[in-house]
Amino acid sequence: MASAAEQLAANLNLGTLGKATELKSRIWFTLGALLVYRVGTYIPVPGVDASVMGELLAQHGGGILGMFDMFSGGALGRMTVFALNIMPYISASIIIQLMSAAVPTLETLKKEGESGRKKLNQYTRYLTVLIALVQSYGIAVGLEGMRGSFGSAVVDPGLFFRMSCVITLVGGTMFLMWLGEQITARGVGNGTSLIIFAGIVANLPHALANLLELGRTGALSPVFILAFMVIAVAVIAFVVFMERAQRRVNIQYPKRQVGQRMFGGDSTHMPLKVNTAGVIPPIFASSILLIPATVAGFSQNNSNSWLAWIGQKLGHGEPLYMLAYAGMIIFFSYFYTAVVFNPQETADNLKKYGGFIPGVRPGSNTAEYFDTILARLTTVGAIYLCVVCMLPEILISRYGVPFYFGGTSLMIIVSVTMDTVTQIQSHLLAHQYEGLIRKSRVKGRAR
Repeated sequence: MASAAEQLAANLNLGTLGKATELKSRIWFTLGALLVYRVGTYIPVPGVDASVMGELLAQHGGGILGMFDMFSGGALGRMTVFALNIMPYISASIIIQLMSAAVPTLETLKKEGESGRKKLNQYTRYLTVLIALVQSYGIAVGLEGMRGSFGSAVVDPGLFFRMSCVITLVGGTMFLMWLGEQITARGVGNGTSLIIFAGIVANLPHALANLLELGRTGALSPVFILAFMVIAVAVIAFVVFMERAQRRVNIQYPKRQVGQRMFGGDSTHMPLKVNTAGVIPPIFASSILLIPATVAGFSQNNSNSWLAWIGQKLGHGEPLYMLAYAGMIIFFSYFYTAVVFNPQETADNLKKYGGFIPGVRPGSNTAEYFDTILARLTTVGAIYLCVVCMLPEILISRYGVPFYFGGTSLMIIVSVTMDTVTQIQSHLLAHQYEGLIRKSRVKGRAR
């Protein structure tokens, strides 16, 4: 059976896409949903002068605002209805996931299967609304106090503006949450990841144009730009290799006799990814470290010398920033891996179904074995994340490479692309299996 699957997978090509009508409809639905999202990033919030927000973002684009604007596809800089993007939903999902490992009630729901998953999803939606309310109200209040060379950012400040701004931004986030769920259910790929992916990719041409403009004006040499392109391709290849890298743990199931027949005795493997934490550690680390720089940027006219000192030391490329960035990536890699993978629970499940690792006793010894392997894999994964994220930081700080070429955005693009391509291949493989089954049925009837 495995050889047949491998043979089918090897023969997959885009020519079969024309016959897979369901897959084509899923792809068109995904593209249509992403088009709706991109249109929404240009619908402005009522009563806001977007030029003031754009001017502010140009001044403090290297801080937390620049990062959020990158994830929102420029919607924050244009102050549109999707300015918050889907980030509140992602924050709520991570918080619920962390709490499910610490709160017994949520941990019980997590183990209840489909019904428990639905309840956790409902809690995630409630928390998304709460986070979006807080963030949108903070944006509304902040907009009223913003002034640029074009005047005030808000045409008519007051209670009515705050209410309309909060309703608009929260509504935009909830719509994107619903749109992401629809893409996951009726399209191809993970809807939430694809929305962030679309936001980052949409501004990559502009960032590339800025890079080429720096070369045209002489700020960057053509040799450096060419070397940068080569390095970017090499880093992408390295990310693809590491994201696919896994440690396969052999699992053996004992033979059992039922009547006069012998069942079981199968041997399989459990894949453990080298980078179990994914892109979460760089996002957490960069978000935390960019907050002081952003606050210091807004307070540069005040007399807070210590705040200005912190903002300066935690700027892009500074030794303290690089050291803290690497340390936080390593910490969150171990922390998030410990949350998403429970060695004791995995060992208990193996023991429950009769599985065991050759040479390792079931139960606590198996849990210790998983824990040891996971610690080594996480060390390699954390080092990989540090290398991928630190190299772009050096290029951004030393040579003025656009912010969009950061390690976090690069990892998101590569990971989402790989996941989407894998799902397309799975649909094509299922379509070919259905074709083989139909042919076998026709031949059986003919006989």
